[in-house]
Amino acid sequence: MTSTSNPILDRAAAHGVSLEMQGAVAVVRLCRPAKRNALNDGLVEGLRDVFQNLPAEAGAAVIHGEGDHFCAGLDLSELKERDAGEGIHHSRGWHVALNAIEQGRVPVVAALHGAVVGGGLELASASHIRVADESTFYALPEGTRGIFVGGGGSVRVPKLIGAARMTDMMLTGRVYNAQDGERVGFAQYLVPTGSALPKAIELAARIATNAPLTNFALMHALPRIAEQPADHGFFTEALISSIAQAAPEAKARVRAFLEGKAAKVQKAD
Repeated sequence: MTSTSNPILDRAAAHGVSLEMQGAVAVVRLCRPAKRNALNDGLVEGLRDVFQNLPAEAGAAVIHGEGDHFCAGLDLSELKERDAGEGIHHSRGWHVALNAIEQGRVPVVAALHGAVVGGGLELASASHIRVADESTFYALPEGTRGIFVGGGGSVRVPKLIGAARMTDMMLTGRVYNAQDGERVGFAQYLVPTGSALPKAIELAARIATNAPLTNFALMHALPRIAEQPADHGFFTEALISSIAQAAPEAKARVRAFLEGKAAKVQKAD
């Protein structure tokens, strides 16, 4: 287990975002437990800086929250009076930070526990895989507080659970528990309380062994293909497939399988 040190990452740590390497996995931690890891401007800037400057050896990343909660949303104690123009720029700053997670260099696994609320849910939805433990709960209270999501939630959350469910959450203040959240699509994995982080690191370590170009295609090409008209999607798929399979690492992996040196897919337990 190694830690990193450079001026950008040191500044992120000062804002409450730490980075520690565990092999090829970059473990990113929100470090404001007394505030339930609520997102202020410094924390958002720290997330941006970390994910834009991951170490070269990182093949995957995990993001989690210190203390009892993943992230309880926007730090309302620091909410400022903004005019419309200032509000737009502030929201766009969040977009840059969360895009650095979703559209960065490596796949990101979120380890969820406790509150995944408001901006915390927007943050979780920017990751590629979400592992929730049984203490997790999800909410979007912005609608009942007279505000609207501004960190990309209106784009990302409906892709997970549908626009109708998101509308219900914001209109009524509905809270989903861990079991119902996994059922509707907030998380792909549901694990016992306290085990989300080790499960997320296990998954990230496995992901980091994949061919980098395949991981990149899954992060960047697959979401775009899913939103393209079918004919465009088929063409994009053909291009990406040919590029991925032409990589030397891909050829070596296929050759190993054909020579009986790679494990075959087995039925799940």
